[in-house]
Amino acid sequence: MFDTLAYSEPRPRDFTATLRRGSVRGLGNAAATPHRGRRALALLAAVAVPAFAAPEDWHGFAVTEAATAQASDPAATLPMPFEQAGQSFPGSAFYYLAPQGSAPLAPEAHADTADAASAVGPAARAIYSVGSDLDRTRALTCLTAAIYYEAASEPDAGQRAVAQVVLNRVAHPSFPNSVCGVVYQGSERSTGCQFSFTCDGSLARTPVRFWWERAQSVARAALGGYVYAPVGLATHYHTAAIHPYWEDSLNFIGQIGAHRFYRMGGPAGAATTFNASYTGIEPAARPFTRETAALAAPGKAPDPVAIQNAYAQGLAIAHSAVPGAPLAAGSARPAPAPHYAEALAARGGEALYEGAKLPEATGIRPEYAQSGRWIAQPGT
Repeated sequence: MFDTLAYSEPRPRDFTATLRRGSVRGLGNAAATPHRGRRALALLAAVAVPAFAAPEDWHGFAVTEAATAQASDPAATLPMPFEQAGQSFPGSAFYYLAPQGSAPLAPEAHADTADAASAVGPAARAIYSVGSDLDRTRALTCLTAAIYYEAASEPDAGQRAVAQVVLNRVAHPSFPNSVCGVVYQGSERSTGCQFSFTCDGSLARTPVRFWWERAQSVARAALGGYVYAPVGLATHYHTAAIHPYWEDSLNFIGQIGAHRFYRMGGPAGAATTFNASYTGIEPAARPFTRETAALAAPGKAPDPVAIQNAYAQGLAIAHSAVPGAPLAAGSARPAPAPHYAEALAARGGEALYEGAKLPEATGIRPEYAQSGRWIAQPGT
């Protein structure tokens, strides 16, 4: 039998050692030490490489150096036109950087920021392109040109607003009754054109296809009955950079993009005044000469403040329908009486509602004295 008591394992010896603090290296220290040499070499290279470059290779950059390089090297690249002095204007990059040969925009294409403005006052009635194929083509071309040259770099809302101003003028008796007549009104003059692009030489600039098609899609929608309500019945606008004399006399509607829009006050800007019917008869889609202006009778548009004051006095400054005749103030323009059905007209028509048989009364306040009577002149 194994004698467990007799068997005894010798006691292990105690282990003692003395270690230096600096000689202990952990895993992190062991891995970091080899990289110290690499870092030193990288730092040395960063400092030494610039020293090998020639001093004349280090100089500032200027865009105009491209033109100098072109003179000595025909293969050098010229700066873009909008980077050259005298070739730049607000939005010029859109013209020079536009893709060529692009496909037309989809009819439903729009910017997410469109319709940002809020409607002020009543909205205009819809106008539809009518007439022959030639007349409709002319109207589309003229409205597209107005949108393109006036607001090519504007958002969708800005382009729709410009188109609506043109159509608002078509519906107003004081302006030509055609799209091309409104757009090119006064273009036969050196000054006095209603849209500056028609007499300042802008038409000499060839349109960029992509931006022309974008403007054309807005024009097509406007002539198809689309009404841009945020500008209401505005007939005038200007860029935010100028301050025309009539600005303080008209009703400010709001600013959309770079343009500020205005509506004439009083009867001149009332919704009932925009009653001209669009017949769809369009003159040629180009600036007028003195001869063609006489045939189309576009004439010089009357002063907006004069129109506003004339309507307030019961007069209507109407655009003459007689070729070559100047614009003039007409006589008093009473509102037409309602059109009654035959049966009601046989009973007396308007006489039934004149209020001639109202009982007499005393103590009527002046503001109610005409109650029940037909107002011959709105606003009185």
